[in-house]
Amino acid sequence: MSSAYDGRPTTARSTRPGTARPQTGVSTVYQEGSFVIALLEGRGVSREVGLAALNKDTGEVNLVQIADCQTYVKTLHQMHLHYPTTVLVPDTFLSAPDAAFAPSGKRSTATSLLVEYIGEEFPESQIEPVSRKYWNDGGGLEFILQLCVDDNERAGTLLAVSNKYYALSAACALFKYVEAKLNTCFAPGSLRIRYVPVEGTMMIDRETALNLELVGNMHSRKSTHSLFGTLNHTYTAMATRLLRVNILSPILVQPSLDARLDAVEELVNSEDRFNVLRDSLRPMNKMDFDKLIVSLASTETTPSLSAKPASQRVSQMLSLRSVVTQLPGLRGALDGCKSQLLRIICDMVSDQRIDEIESLIARSLNEECGPAKGGIGAVNARVYAVKAHQNRLLDVARETYKENVGDIYQLNKSLSAEHDLPLTLVYQESGFVFSVKSADVDGRELPPGFINATLKKGRYMFSSMELKKMNARMKDALDESLLLSDKIIQDLTAEILVHAGALYKASEAVALIDMLWSFAHASIIRQYVRPEFTGTLAIKGGKHPVLEIVQAAGTLVPNDVYCDASSSFQIIQGPKCVFLSSSFCTYLLALFWPTHPPSRPLNSMSGKSTYLRQLGLLTVMAMIGCFVPAEYASFKLFDALLTRLSNDDDLERGLSTFANEMTSSAMILGLATPDSLVLIDELGRGTSPREGVGISHAIAEALISAKPCVFFATHFEELSMTLSRHPSVVNLHLSVQRTAQTATNFGMVFRYKILDGVSEHTFHYGLELARLADLPSDILQEGRRVAEKLAELQKKQEEESEGSQIALRRKVLLRLRTQLKQVLNHSTLPDEDLLEYLKRFNGDIANAFVNL
Repeated sequence: MSSAYDGRPTTARSTRPGTARPQTGVSTVYQEGSFVIALLEGRGVSREVGLAALNKDTGEVNLVQIADCQTYVKTLHQMHLHYPTTVLVPDTFLSAPDAAFAPSGKRSTATSLLVEYIGEEFPESQIEPVSRKYWNDGGGLEFILQLCVDDNERAGTLLAVSNKYYALSAACALFKYVEAKLNTCFAPGSLRIRYVPVEGTMMIDRETALNLELVGNMHSRKSTHSLFGTLNHTYTAMATRLLRVNILSPILVQPSLDARLDAVEELVNSEDRFNVLRDSLRPMNKMDFDKLIVSLASTETTPSLSAKPASQRVSQMLSLRSVVTQLPGLRGALDGCKSQLLRIICDMVSDQRIDEIESLIARSLNEECGPAKGGIGAVNARVYAVKAHQNRLLDVARETYKENVGDIYQLNKSLSAEHDLPLTLVYQESGFVFSVKSADVDGRELPPGFINATLKKGRYMFSSMELKKMNARMKDALDESLLLSDKIIQDLTAEILVHAGALYKASEAVALIDMLWSFAHASIIRQYVRPEFTGTLAIKGGKHPVLEIVQAAGTLVPNDVYCDASSSFQIIQGPKCVFLSSSFCTYLLALFWPTHPPSRPLNSMSGKSTYLRQLGLLTVMAMIGCFVPAEYASFKLFDALLTRLSNDDDLERGLSTFANEMTSSAMILGLATPDSLVLIDELGRGTSPREGVGISHAIAEALISAKPCVFFATHFEELSMTLSRHPSVVNLHLSVQRTAQTATNFGMVFRYKILDGVSEHTFHYGLELARLADLPSDILQEGRRVAEKLAELQKKQEEESEGSQIALRRKVLLRLRTQLKQVLNHSTLPDEDLLEYLKRFNGDIANAFVNL
C-alpha cells in the first residue's frame, strides 16, 4: 500500500478569477495545526461529507459526518475546530496532473470543489491524495474496534458510527496513512475515538470567528485581547484546548449549560472551594495528560536502535507518575461539592483504576526520582528511575555509569588544581564539557590540552581528549542502562494501558474543571452575572468583554438588548444624517477637517459595530457556560451565529468588498433558521448608494421571512421606512448630544447608548461640511430651513399613511401574542401576581389600540 503515498504533497489552487488584489498567504489568527484530517465526500445531491481527524500530539480522534451545503461552510467549520497540518483526500478528487503520483484506476478531469475550498481556506496545510481503495468503511470499523479505548463511551461511539459510511471510510484512510507515512502504530485500546454530532453545537463560520476575535486578535497574533484571551486562566494544556473548541463551537444542550453554570456559581459563591481548587490545579501547570498517554501508547513501525526512544519512554513514565500523584489532591478539593457537575468530575478522578496505576508505578519506579527539566539531574533521574534488583544487568550498567561520572568529576577536580582555574562541569547532549568564567581567565590563553573552546555569555566552554574518552565510556554505560530500563518500562506501560480509559477520563475531568475554574476566576474579578435561558434575548447593562479590559474603568458605556418574536428584526442606525453625495463629503472632509479627517461618515462612528460585536460575544460566553458582563442576561439557544461584519477586501480569496458582502450574505440566507442569530453591519457599502439600498432591502426582506433574530446596522435611513410594514421590524439608534458648534467641530458628541426608534435629531451632514467650508451664513440658514421643512413633511406623510397604521396594529398584535406565549412557557410568578400582571398588560394593549 505504500505506493499510494509516493511523491510530493500538493496543495490545491483556486481557478476562480479574482476581483480585487492578488491572493496572499495570510493565515487565520487562530491557527493550531496539529491534526491530520481525512475527508470523503459523497457524490449525491445531499453533499454528505465524512471527516476523521487525528491530533498527532494527543492521540485524540474525532469522527464527523455532515450533510453540507454547496459552499461547504459546515465542513470548513469543523476543520477549523481541528486545524490541519495535512488533509487527506481520495486521489480521484484531484485532477490528473495533481494526482499523477497516487496510482488509481480512475482519474478526475477536474479538482473537486471541496478540495479547492480547502486549498483556499487552509493555504499552509498540505493536501495529500490517498488511493481510493483505502477509503473503506469496513476497514475503518475494524480500526475503531481495535484502537478505541475501553471506557463507558466506547459502546456509544460504536453505535453512533455503525451506519456512518463516509466517516468510517475516512477513518480507514487516516489510520492507513498514519502507519505508512507517519511510521506510527498504536497499542490496542489506547486511543480516545469519539463520534462528534454537529447538531448539538452552534455553527460559527471562520469569518465570524475572525471578526468577533473569538480566539485571536485581528491585529496582533501575540495579543491576548480576544474572548479566548479574556477567559483563559487555565493551568493545563487540555483545558486550554477545551476552551478554544468550546468558544468556536458552543453547546446547545440546555441541561449541560445549566450544569456548567451551577458549577461556576458554586465556585464564585464559595471562596474556600475556589481557593482549594486553585491550589490543587496549580501543581498541574502546563501538564498535558492526553499527549503523555498517547506518547506511551504509540510506537514506531520500524524500531530505532538508538537509546533516545528508551530515554523518552522513561521520562514519560516519570511524568505519568507525577500526574497520578496529583489527582488525589484534586479529588479532595472537589469532595463535598453541591453542584451535580462538580460531583461527576469528582467521581471521574476517583476511579479505582487510577490508584491501581499509581501502585503499578510505585512497584517499579524509585520514589526519589522525578521528572527534571534538564542537565545531569534529568539524566540521573532516567538512569535510576527503575528500582534496583529488578534486573542484574541493569544494576551492573548503572554501577558502571556511576563510576564513569565519578571519574569525570575527579578529572575536573585535578585539572582545576593543576591549572589554578575554578573549572566547573556542564552537561550537554554530547556529554560533559568544562566551563569557566571569562573573568577568571583574566585575558590569559587557556592551558595547553584544552580543545574546542567557545565563548558564550561570559563563559568559556571547552573540552579535552581525556574528557572525550571518558564521555564515550559514560555514554556507553548510559545507553545500556536506558535500554535495559526500557524493557521494564515497556512491560509496565502494557499493564498501565489496560487502564487507559481511566487516564483519559481523568484527563477529561481535569480539563473540564480547569475550564470551569477559569470561568469562575474571570467572573469574580470582573463581576459577571449568571445568564438565563428563557427563549428570549434580553440583556440589561451589557458590556463588551474585551473592551472592558482594554478601556479605563468606568468609561465603557453599557447597553441593553431585547429581542423576541415580536421584534426579531432590529435596524440599528447612528444619528440621522442628511447627506450630500458621499464622494463630495469625503472631498470636503479632506479639505476642511483641521487635523485628522475621519476615515468614515459620522453615521458610522456612533458605536453600531461595537454593539453588534458585544452581542455576539455575550451570546458565545453564555452558550459555553460562562457568566457574562451585564446586570441581567437572558438568552435563546441559537443554532448558528451568522455575521457580516467586515467591509474589507478578502485577499485570500481575491474578492472585492462588494463580492465579499454578497458571498457572506448568500451564506447567511442559506443557513439562517428561526433559531439563528444574525449580525449584519453596513451591508451595501461596496457599491453605489442606490444599489446598496436596494440589495440591503432585498436581503432584509428574505431574513424577515426566515425569522431569525437579526440585528441590522445600516447607514441607509431609507430602510427604516421601506421595512416598516413588517410587524417584527424594530428601529433603534445610537444617541448623540448636540453641543455648541465651533469653527473646528460638528457640534456633536457620541454617547454610544442604544435607544428605541429612529433618531429625532436630524443632523444635516452636508450643511455642516459647507459651514466648515466658510459658505455665507445667509445661504446656510436658507439651506437649513428648506431641509428641515422637507424632513417635517416627510415625517407627517409617513404618520398619516394607511400602510403605517396597519403596520402599527400588526406590531401590537404580534407583541400581544409573543408576551402571552412567554408568560405561558416561562412565567414563575404566583397566581395572584400573574393575574395582576395580565390585567396591567391588557390595559397597556387596550391603550395602544386606542392611540392608533
